[in-house]
Formats: sequence, structure tokens, C-alpha cells
Amino acid sequence: MASLRIIAVGSLKKGPERALVDEYLKRARPLLKRLGLSAIEERELPESRKPGAAQRQREEAQAILKHIAPGALLLALDERGENISSRVFAQRLQQLATHGAPQVAVVIGGPDGLDDELRQRADALISFGRLTWPHRLARVMLAEQLYRAASITAGLPYHRD
Repeated sequence: MASLRIIAVGSLKKGPERALVDEYLKRARPLLKRLGLSAIEERELPESRKPGAAQRQREEAQAILKHIAPGALLLALDERGENISSRVFAQRLQQLATHGAPQVAVVIGGPDGLDDELRQRADALISFGRLTWPHRLARVMLAEQLYRAASITAGLPYHRD
């Protein structure tokens, strides 16, 4: 059974966003087996301080790749990714989790987005819509969608069509 690792550039300080992420992940943990997952963990990486956007993306991508286990599947959140429903997200996550990989890594890049090499390495590119979201809110939305995906696969009434 695969574990899920959230790898995010930037950190959440103590406050409402951190509280929401913690709450949604706490709710999701007892339901993980329904998705084919054994655990969820978070890794926060510092934003690059390089002078150019491309240099920052590259440095952040190198840091991200160091936290992805060998043989892991990668789901990257990217504004150019596919815009899907919560049900489809749950199905995709379950497919990735039960594919036989030791880990599913979900990546949220820094303010400049993801490096092209990292995007190409991804097994799935997902978007939370065409709007630009602050890093802190993207983390909250990911945590909520993970809980929603687990609820959908468990048949709980949290998600309503």
C-alpha cells in the first residue's frame, strides 16, 4: 500500500490555514485505506532565492525531486494541468495509489510555478482552476480535496453531487 507525501514549496505558519490543513488531514487519515493509501505526510521546502524565475523553478524542482521516493508516482498541482471534478480526482488518486508504487507524491510548487522538467516527470497534472491561488490556500484546498476523495471512496455523505 502506497503512502502519500505532500511536497510543498513554502511553509504554513501557525494560523487559520495551518489549522485547516491539519483538520482536513486528520479527518482523512482514518479513511486512507479506502483510497489504497497507508499514510499522509507533509514536507515543506524553502522558496528559492535565485534571481530569475527559471532559476528559482529549477532549484525548487531539484529540492522537490530529492523528497520523492524511488519508484514513486507524481501528481503535480499546476495551473496548466487538467481541471477535473472531485469524483475524478478521487478516482485518479485511487488509481495512482493502487498502481503498485511505494509512494504517491503530490507537489505544490513555489510562486513561480513548476519547472518544465518536473511537470514532464509528473504522472498527472491537476489544476484547481484557471484562477491563481496563493500557496497557503492551495495547501488548504489540497487537504480538503484529499479528505473529500477519501470520503467519496468510503461512501460517506460529505460529498454531495
